[in-house]
Amino acid sequence: MQAKVKWLDNNTFIGRSGSGHAVVFDGNKEGSTAPSPMEMVLMSAGACSSVDVISILQKARQNVQDCEVSLTSERAETVPSVFTKIHLHFDVTGHDLSETHVERAVKLSADKYCSVSIMLTGSVEVTHSFSVISAK
Repeated sequence: MQAKVKWLDNNTFIGRSGSGHAVVFDGNKEGSTAPSPMEMVLMSAGACSSVDVISILQKARQNVQDCEVSLTSERAETVPSVFTKIHLHFDVTGHDLSETHVERAVKLSADKYCSVSIMLTGSVEVTHSFSVISAK
């Protein structure tokens, strides 16, 4: 896997993945035009885990209608301000969803499949929770 990051102006950069996708980063705290690199790391953990959870539930033939993960984090107070804690809470919505299947999907993502959050667990306390919501 390869990527490039190019400075645009001020503290704004554009990253280009080896697969040709682009994303904008901004290091400014106020007046920023894009997420900071640390926000991207946090969102990447959520996206990676969500891909796993949806895939696992679909393979289990669960009728998933929606999945939203809310991420909260704590960072060190001194530089470097690394993440010290990240919590992922999944709200999974569907028809006749099995709580056991949702719990299993979240656990498999956390323990086996999500490369991003598993990579972070070496230095960050990563926790997970979930809610099952009946679709209307």
